[in-house]
Amino acid sequence: MLYFLIVIAVLLLAYAAVLVSFVRRGRRIPPQAYLVLALLNGLILAAVLAWAIAR
Repeated sequence: MLYFLIVIAVLLLAYAAVLVSFVRRGRRIPPQAYLVLALLNGLILAAVLAWAIAR
């Protein structure tokens, strides 16, 4: 479970870096990018809660 959390956190950081590069180039962030960001955050939150309850 810990490795799953680490993988999801790395994916979230990589996705955030892509969004930051969009902003630095002066491009707008697509609306569906916010949905993906919220999905990754929700996945981390659910995994952390499941891990905490399982302990």
